[in-house]
Amino acid sequence: MKKGILIAYGEMFLKSENVRKSFQRKLDNNLCFFLGKEKINFKIYSSRERIFIALPAGRQETSQLLKTKKVIKRMFGIAWFSECFYLSDEKELLNFKYKDYIKKGETFAIRMKRDRQIIDKVAKLLNNKVNLDKPKKELFIEKRDKSFFLYFKKNKGLGGLPAEVSGKVLSMISGGIDSVPAAYLSAKRGAETVWIHFHSFPLVSNKSIEKVKELAEVFEKYQKKVKIYFVPFQDIQMEIKAKAPANYRVLLYRRLMLQIAEKIAKKEGCYALVTGESLGQVSSQTLPNMEITEEGVKIPVLRPLIGMDKEEIIELAKKIDTYDISIKPQEDCCTLFVPKHQTAHGNLEITKKLESKLKVRG
Repeated sequence: MKKGILIAYGEMFLKSENVRKSFQRKLDNNLCFFLGKEKINFKIYSSRERIFIALPAGRQETSQLLKTKKVIKRMFGIAWFSECFYLSDEKELLNFKYKDYIKKGETFAIRMKRDRQIIDKVAKLLNNKVNLDKPKKELFIEKRDKSFFLYFKKNKGLGGLPAEVSGKVLSMISGGIDSVPAAYLSAKRGAETVWIHFHSFPLVSNKSIEKVKELAEVFEKYQKKVKIYFVPFQDIQMEIKAKAPANYRVLLYRRLMLQIAEKIAKKEGCYALVTGESLGQVSSQTLPNMEITEEGVKIPVLRPLIGMDKEEIIELAKKIDTYDISIKPQEDCCTLFVPKHQTAHGNLEITKKLESKLKVRG
């Protein structure tokens, strides 16, 4: 008998055979990387539908189990996972000490496909009352050839696709609440995120730079490593402030940020840019203004938060442990030069005419 964690993946199972195998290899590799990073002693057994992580018995069994579950909770591509026993044959299954887990008087249900004979044998060993609708305890049995997986509770995973199976994207990270959740949702769909942060140091302090570094450390719980480009933006902002009317400045900032990001994305082999924009949240995030800022680039611009309100974004930021860092005070490169009144419905031709007068390096 072996004890460990049983993992089930969700939509990967719907892929073609070759794609599924490729995705599963990536998930296996990701598990090995993050478990190894935590110095967990483990062995992985991978099959078509399940992954079993065997953990050694002994004094450190409980701590190893807890650390393993903590890692798996942060892994993309996992539908559910469970503490599990691997039993090599029917004899081990019938000798299992079920009464250590299902106490006298507790109703139970056995969840197993197809094998009525096994279900009846295990039920007789328990001698408790069966309740298939609302049991006090559930007992899951999965048969694999002659062996069995036995577990009592399913824990929901993050879902999505394994990290880094969908290519690279360049995420625009401000240091505020929204941008890292947007990167997280991109990573959940299998995209490897490279980060870019525009700053105004030394006109302001380097707090935003330090925040982004701190946010990246948290994000490396979900992605193996985070590469960050820190782009000084103060000269461009001062040029815009000097030559453009106040109500068009933010549109010009964002257009030029996207254009710079597009060049870095091409260098990095990224297929798209990712922003933390939410429709209508601020004046620069109205549909007309998003059209204006996006018009200056050819690369796709993804907005994973587009339909979320602020409370939903805050809830996600708290879930991924970035909220407390994001709300630390900083002098943002945009807020430093943001006027009181901005247009919510800019004009593309006016914007392009203003942009043509700017002397900025490409």
